[in-house]
Amino acid sequence: MREFNGRILFTGFGVVARALLTMLPRHVKVPFRNITVMDCEDRTKVLEPWMKKGLTFVRERITPANMTRLLSTHVSAGDLILDLARSIDCFEILEWAQKNRVLYLNASLESWETIGPTAQKPSIEKSLYPRYSKLMPLTTRNGRATTAAIDQGANPGLISQFVKRGLLDIGEHVLKNETMTRGRSRQLERLMAEENFAELARALTVKVIHCSEWDRQRTSQPKQHDEFVGTWSVEGMWDEAISPSELAWGTHEKNLPAHAIVPQTGPGNMIILPQMGMNTWVRSWIPNFEIVGMIVTHGESFTISDFLTVRRRGRVVYRPTVHYAYLPGNETMASLHELRGRNYELQPRIRIMTDEISDGQNIMGALLMGPRFQSWWTGSILSIGDARKKVPHSNATAVQVAAGVLGGLLWTLKNPKRGVCLPEAMPHDEILRIAEPYIGPVVSQPAGWTPLQQRRIFFGEHPDVQLDFSDPWQFSNFRFQP
Repeated sequence: MREFNGRILFTGFGVVARALLTMLPRHVKVPFRNITVMDCEDRTKVLEPWMKKGLTFVRERITPANMTRLLSTHVSAGDLILDLARSIDCFEILEWAQKNRVLYLNASLESWETIGPTAQKPSIEKSLYPRYSKLMPLTTRNGRATTAAIDQGANPGLISQFVKRGLLDIGEHVLKNETMTRGRSRQLERLMAEENFAELARALTVKVIHCSEWDRQRTSQPKQHDEFVGTWSVEGMWDEAISPSELAWGTHEKNLPAHAIVPQTGPGNMIILPQMGMNTWVRSWIPNFEIVGMIVTHGESFTISDFLTVRRRGRVVYRPTVHYAYLPGNETMASLHELRGRNYELQPRIRIMTDEISDGQNIMGALLMGPRFQSWWTGSILSIGDARKKVPHSNATAVQVAAGVLGGLLWTLKNPKRGVCLPEAMPHDEILRIAEPYIGPVVSQPAGWTPLQQRRIFFGEHPDVQLDFSDPWQFSNFRFQP
């Protein structure tokens, strides 16, 4: 157990923060009087057991006008901010934390502005691409600055550690099962030993990476009319669902999707589709099911693809296609369909499922695909029963996210002078070792799946049917056309 004598400020107290607060005393020895929870909603009832131990609850909404006052009241140099709130601008709170030498950790790259369905902006401005383009230069100027762990939840977060673990496991599999020259074998062993993941992915011919997730948790209290039901932040799901779909575009791809927007500034690793993520569907795979999931915007698409990019003389020679493929649970799917009928205005009532979940599991991991090994899945299959044993009154999704945050938190306390760090900069083995007791065991297995398997064409005359049988890993083969 790590001892921490500083103060800890939680900004936001949703289902993930509640799970994390349950985990925290098992790993960090810190007086409860040193912990403050700040949220715009009244969380007194749920926080009562911790408040009796000395925890402080402050009911406030952090805004641009009051951020400096509120933060400086509750933390100072050497303390820690766990930013799990919606709509606090990451760059402003990050700048304040760095300037005041306060450790900082978040699970997503938020901004002050809620996107909303009426925002009249070009698709690229509504995407995450400008935010990550702004963030990346900050990660290269670390020096000895105070650590700020960015995007370290489950996805983004653990998914990047799953990718690293998966690449190493694929390498072991190839070395054991492929016949190759002594030189090629030594090269692969060297890349694995050095953990040169970009060159390793290239050597293994990884073409596509999905963050594939199927939330199979079911409830005894079905969704009601004018209600949005989910297992994590409803507002966060809404924002992602109605934002433009975006994905990292691999160097192996032959043809851009129709109407794709190619950014003219920044690293150029992404494309934006001018349609909502909730209406953009792809075929994917989780053990042991083929699924059809949504390409909703997610930070790991940007950071994983950038991390695995290989350049020669300033020119990109290798990059995989990377994107999310998310199949939510039944109640969320019904909520999204009702949302369409509401012209994408969020329902007036929202609910996060916890104790009313009757059974099921959340399956989330990295599906790595390429011709040398076909496909491989590395991730977490967490049942609601196992989640409740570790964290009562939670759900499998929230426990997975909180476990990723916990891993980043303990790494941050151990490494307080590492500057701005994304999940790819953190040691995957250490993070997964912390998270695995909550989300595990981590599954890492060959999948043997391609998007052309068991594919049936019902309307061959349709112009959107553009299968490429010469290369299964083309994006056009993954697109789901109803």
